[in-house]
Amino acid sequence: MATKNKMQFAGPSVTKEDTEIVMDALQNGWYGEKAYYYVETFEREFADYHNRKHALMTTNCTSALHLLLDGLGIGEGDEVIAPECTWIGSVACITYQRAKTVFADIDPVNWCLTADSIEAVITPKTKAVIVVDLYGNMPDYDSIQKVCDKHNILMIEDSAESLGSTYKGVKAGKFGVGSTFSFHRTKTITTGEGGMLLIDDEELFQRCKFLRDHGRQPGSFFNTEITFKYMPFNVQAALGYAQFKRINELVEKKRWILKGYKDRLSDIPDIQMNSEPKHIINGAWASALVFGLSHGVSRDIAIEELEKLDLPVRPFFYPLSSLPAFNDERNGRANNPIAYDISSRGINLPYALNLTEFDLDKYTKALRNLLKYS
Repeated sequence: MATKNKMQFAGPSVTKEDTEIVMDALQNGWYGEKAYYYVETFEREFADYHNRKHALMTTNCTSALHLLLDGLGIGEGDEVIAPECTWIGSVACITYQRAKTVFADIDPVNWCLTADSIEAVITPKTKAVIVVDLYGNMPDYDSIQKVCDKHNILMIEDSAESLGSTYKGVKAGKFGVGSTFSFHRTKTITTGEGGMLLIDDEELFQRCKFLRDHGRQPGSFFNTEITFKYMPFNVQAALGYAQFKRINELVEKKRWILKGYKDRLSDIPDIQMNSEPKHIINGAWASALVFGLSHGVSRDIAIEELEKLDLPVRPFFYPLSSLPAFNDERNGRANNPIAYDISSRGINLPYALNLTEFDLDKYTKALRNLLKYS
């Protein structure tokens, strides 16, 4: 249980109206036309919002990515490119399919893949690239799409962290052959656990829909393949639907949090936070801070010092090749030096939707003391 006065790092905003909609699903959403009412309504409205033709709600974002890779026929012997710095859920699906994950370096400003870093690791076995919109940041999708078209590889957008972000006026989730979202407890809108897969192609949509529920057509009890069980349930979807009705409010609160940190630290040189150039709106799922080399403060030092003050902190995503799950740090450091460098100097600041001005003041005061700018 959290201590009384400890700032919460991450968490949702749940209103009375959200609860009432969930209660409707709990009390009435089990039979007949209402059995999947909230699932189907949430899917339809989420697809419309992102200008996609189809949406499939899933148990989480990892399962959405898994459905997409399987639906695209990616499997053993294939290679899929992914960023060195991201959550492991972005790439676990590649291993599920017995394909090979190839890590590429990230941009030093937006912390996402670049066209050059992707092209540097393309081989004849490359079938796809999973582009992650890290912490709400958006990469240069125009140049990345050109590289994918040039080499005839599929682009997949992992939008788990970018709900509310836009690139040149286009919402995150509209890029690539398919895109995925997360509704984890820590995300901007939540279903506790949950995900969404967005697709335009009709044939791919039908294939993924078939794969989602034990290899059968909707309403059928005749299974023609052994597939997955990634079906959501109505109560879960009801919370997502209720939260989605408040999307503008919730994204604006996330952006308020990021701006609050930036404003309070704006006079400190040589620090970097989520990027937002003129052609991008950052949905700011998480507020990240990277210390410049001049400060002599590493990720680990910052975490240690802030935790002494009972202030929650999390590391910038570790380079995946450095983790025991992949155990390839030597090659990772040699091939993806930017990712290793940024990660070693980066932390995530609290981004719970219940943060207040007082919380931001308290946290940034501690950061200013750490950096000797009090």
